[in-house]
Amino acid sequence: MKYDVVIIGGGHNGLVAACYLAKGGLKTLVLERREVVGGGAELDQATGPFSAQVVADLGLKLAVVTPKVRVLALSDDDRSLCIYNNDVGATVSEIEKFSAKDAKSYPEFVESFRRIGQVLAPLLAMTPPSIDQPSKGDVWQLGKIGLAFRGLGKKDEYRLLRWGPMAVADLVSEWFETELLRATVAARGIHGAFAGPWSAGTSLGLLWQAAMDGSAIVPSVSVTGGMTALAQVLADAARSFGAEVRTAADVARIEGAKVILQNGEEVEGRAVVSNADPRTTFLTLVDPVELDPNFLLKMRNYRAPGVVARINLTLSGMPKFKGVDSEEKLTGRIHIGPEIDYLERAFDAAKYGEFSREPYLDIAIREKVMSIHAQFAPYKLKEGDWGTRGEEFADVVVDRISAYAPNLRDLILSQQIITPVDLEQTYGLSGGHIHHGEQTIDQFFTFRPLIGWAQYRTPLNRLYLCGAGTHPGGGVTGLPGANAAREIGRDFKAGKL
Repeated sequence: MKYDVVIIGGGHNGLVAACYLAKGGLKTLVLERREVVGGGAELDQATGPFSAQVVADLGLKLAVVTPKVRVLALSDDDRSLCIYNNDVGATVSEIEKFSAKDAKSYPEFVESFRRIGQVLAPLLAMTPPSIDQPSKGDVWQLGKIGLAFRGLGKKDEYRLLRWGPMAVADLVSEWFETELLRATVAARGIHGAFAGPWSAGTSLGLLWQAAMDGSAIVPSVSVTGGMTALAQVLADAARSFGAEVRTAADVARIEGAKVILQNGEEVEGRAVVSNADPRTTFLTLVDPVELDPNFLLKMRNYRAPGVVARINLTLSGMPKFKGVDSEEKLTGRIHIGPEIDYLERAFDAAKYGEFSREPYLDIAIREKVMSIHAQFAPYKLKEGDWGTRGEEFADVVVDRISAYAPNLRDLILSQQIITPVDLEQTYGLSGGHIHHGEQTIDQFFTFRPLIGWAQYRTPLNRLYLCGAGTHPGGGVTGLPGANAAREIGRDFKAGKL
């Protein structure tokens, strides 16, 4: 059977693209290699924000939970700092326990990022303009954003221009003196990245987060039932629009507009859309002889060094954290990484091929499951491999959390360890990179994944990308899939497919 569109990968972006394309009247097929849809999104129990525009466009029925607490940061002196969602006053009261100066600075910090986020937000849902031949629409969109930029006022204009290339450690030190607060804010700039807080350009993560969520600090939104529930809602929506979603359909290679499965089955479409990361798409699924040598060289240099392991603990009850006087404070994210230098040392270990003995941890507890984002755990270890050292790292992580929650080990019923190699082998993430590649300035916006190829099209006619390796990057927003679907739909309407 021939389809209009064949989508490789049933992660959230592939499913979002399928919804839009099928809704637009195109005969669409999604092929997912695993038995379930959702891809890597299922790894995160607290995420977001999933695009409100995508929810509205597709009429999705999502039960979204936004806890009162955004993040609880734990200190080595048995104190904690609680940052609240949409309650600056309550957060200021928490910060006052550490620094009156920081408490005074915090409201301006929040407001500045909110204003800058409003200016940057339209960039998320637009196709990055062509560097060589920007269209009239590109010029118009960028012109509107330019006018909004001028409306920021000189202080925020200057901040936005200065902050982008800065190390996030420098940015937070301009605002705050409390190490725990600095590290909690800075962590967003290095989340999932092969970088430490002193690495140049890491402030970009805070600016992009502000564009997505209106805040520089990592969000704590979750979907009832977890990310698997989100994936199922998307799959059901795709089917309701007429798309076909097949699981246990492992793609071996792409030949023109034809997809060959591992079992030898051939599926033909007028367009093929890859939700796999760029390296997997071009270095594994496509025959290299089909690609220009210059493009192939650039793709081989596309950086996607994974540094994250995921550990899920099933618990018999709620851990008791030192210095935390209310379980409500555990409903958001829990941050372990008390100082900028602590985060930098954790990165130093990864630079030399070792996992950190004091890792940066981002934790969420939902329905007695503790989901742990553990960084830094490099894909390539200098000694041994993840097959033999995964349990060792899990013990390091549990010991680290136990320093703050002494009763944790007594509560563990079971544990699941997902190493960077597992992320590659099970979830198809090249190099184990959760964002499909580094989100640095040179792999960002008009440069994502490569300069000249940021419009979701590829050097191969009829092949498109729709995953996190395209603009606006990683996270569970659905916007890469939505943006890609828009461009594919335009090509169909223009008679190019």
